Amino acid sequence: MKLFISLFCGLLFGMGLTISQMVNPQKVINFLDIAGSWDPSLMFVMGGGLLVFGLGFFFVIKKTAKPLFASQFFIPERKLIDKNLLIGAVFFGAGWGLTGICPGPAVTNILTFEPKIFAFIAMMLVGMYVARSTLKSTTATDSENLSTTMKAVETD
Repeated sequence: MKLFISLFCGLLFGMGLTISQMVNPQKVINFLDIAGSWDPSLMFVMGGGLLVFGLGFFFVIKKTAKPLFASQFFIPERKLIDKNLLIGAVFFGAGWGLTGICPGPAVTNILTFEPKIFAFIAMMLVGMYVARSTLKSTTATDSENLSTTMKAVETD
């Protein structure tokens, strides 16, 4: 059942990305180009996403003891803005700004069979491997500093 729900959520997410045109790199680049051919329409997509998240967080996570198909909610406990977070944000933002693609739309765009999408996904996987290896090596001596998110990833 957990796999079916994951598949359904992924398909729903992919459909939303496609309908909103967030899978179109040029649309995203035009949204980010505020000094040129700016297209503000993706603000509505992001606003809608924030609204759904906010309502879901308030009515589901804050009011429910545990999710239906898991033993607990996995909410990051660390609130510190550290060097690793900032470096990751810079790489993510630079990649998104230069290519107009981020991980969700990249996976959705696999069906276009465009070489640049496969190159993006390959580099994304390399980045994930490097980040994971770096995180493991810096926390190998102090396992208490390993984030809740990393622990959840390792147990899945």
